[in-house]
Amino acid sequence: MQKSSNDIVIFLIVVSALISIMVLFIIMILYLYSKKQAQFKKGLEEIKLDHEKTLMATQLEIQEQTFQNISREIHDNISLSLTLAKLHLHTIDWNDKERSGEQVDSSIKLIGKSIAELSDISKGLNADIIIQDGLLKAIEEEIYRIRQVGLFPVNYELTGTPVYMDNQKELIIFRIVQEAFNNIIKHANAKTTSLTLHYNTVKLDISITDDGNGFDTKAAGIARQAGLKNMETRIKILKGHMDVYSIPDNGTVLSFTIPFN
Repeated sequence: MQKSSNDIVIFLIVVSALISIMVLFIIMILYLYSKKQAQFKKGLEEIKLDHEKTLMATQLEIQEQTFQNISREIHDNISLSLTLAKLHLHTIDWNDKERSGEQVDSSIKLIGKSIAELSDISKGLNADIIIQDGLLKAIEEEIYRIRQVGLFPVNYELTGTPVYMDNQKELIIFRIVQEAFNNIIKHANAKTTSLTLHYNTVKLDISITDDGNGFDTKAAGIARQAGLKNMETRIKILKGHMDVYSIPDNGTVLSFTIPFN
């Protein structure tokens, strides 16, 4: 009887010890899980912070590039037109009615041209069209603006079912398209260009091609490299991918893949 009681006591002690070990084991697992969860959250916060820093840096870069583009456009085009208009008006000889009339007409045309160019710059920089009408409308307006200049035709094709993304994302995509066409205008000497947007189930594929000069992608000039760098930086913000295919004298193809999420 005494032995049976001792066995029961030993059994209870062993069970209690096992339960205690299990409790400690569970506590340890919960502690490690909590620690890993905290580290995971910290990692996410760091990734989010890095992303925000990169986004801010890109926005500042885009802003600086925009200011440079405005300055260049005003200096190269608008400033010249207004200077010529001023020269015409300043040298008018009112005794020569025929010549003075021609000078006034020429000045009016130059001033009108400057106003139109300022309007084009304003439309190109205005992000409100993205907020109001979305990416596709903004791209259509940009294509219309380029066609009006008359440098080259733009063939535009849209396929798939459009997916509307947040305004910031669509604005960055729009700036990429603008930068691509800006490069074509400045460097390609193209006769025709094309823009294709294809909406897949999970991503947007963009292709921009021209039949212009083309270039050696490894030995591109500084100005062209800057344009490509701007597009590459922006596409990284969107977690997308960019491919450049070009051969001297055989045109250029720019391809962009942008995930929706």
